[in-house]
Amino acid sequence: MSSYTATVGLRWVDLDAQGHVNNAVIADYLQEARVEWLLAGPNAHLLGDSTMVVGHQIEYLAPIGFSTTPMKIELSVGPVGASRFVLGYSVLQDGREVARGRSTLCLFDYRANRVRRMTGAERGWFAAQSVELEPFPPLGRWHVGEQAFDFPFTVRWSDLDSYGHVNNVRVFDYIAEARVRMSPDPDGPHRMAVAAEDGMLWMVARQDVDYLGQILLRPEPYLVRTAIGRVGRSSMTTIAEIVDPLDSRVLVRTRTVVVAGDANARPVPLPPIMLAAAERWPAVAEATR
Repeated sequence: MSSYTATVGLRWVDLDAQGHVNNAVIADYLQEARVEWLLAGPNAHLLGDSTMVVGHQIEYLAPIGFSTTPMKIELSVGPVGASRFVLGYSVLQDGREVARGRSTLCLFDYRANRVRRMTGAERGWFAAQSVELEPFPPLGRWHVGEQAFDFPFTVRWSDLDSYGHVNNVRVFDYIAEARVRMSPDPDGPHRMAVAAEDGMLWMVARQDVDYLGQILLRPEPYLVRTAIGRVGRSSMTTIAEIVDPLDSRVLVRTRTVVVAGDANARPVPLPPIMLAAAERWPAVAEATR
């Protein structure tokens, strides 16, 4: 049962080139719901300088078209620890669930640059709303190896949030920009343009993001390294990490399931260009215990 329902209005600019709300924007909707919920309760002070997102899981269940009717996002509190808590979301359009999400947040002292424990009052408010959340299916364990598609990017001023670092939602954009540029034939036609000509859609079905460090504004570029893990008939899992080339630190790790579909969003076989990409940039499977 949800503990809070937020409404989030759609914007025309939320649509991407395929005519539906971009997958990265869904993470923005979850953030808006989360902020609205916090501001409505006694822990509103945590938004000032005390919260940090450390992970997301989002399942995309159906394409979202533009509407003047706001989206409804049902938010629930999951497990609550000494310094972190988990939130669950159900995203509804016209009464139909179109996405589900999980976010893990921790309390963080930005002045001291360290995680901090909740006070009794802070934890009590979260714990009073806590319910059991259904876990998402695992996506497997992979990492990016030596063979990867490298995409450099620079941070824009508008990417920053009130904490002075890149907002967690913008990471979805960086990963997407790298993913759409993956092509084993850089001199050939762009695969997204070819897909549009063939009436094919690329649909994101699931994204998991782990935040390991802060991305800051600076003139030097960061690097997205992307490889391909599991390959199915109509879907594949891309594995990506954001790296700081100045010191080789991994700042973000992600796993994204993408599905090839026809104009009616029905799955179709992966095109040869992506099968070739999977051979050129294979992710490394990790041993499971």
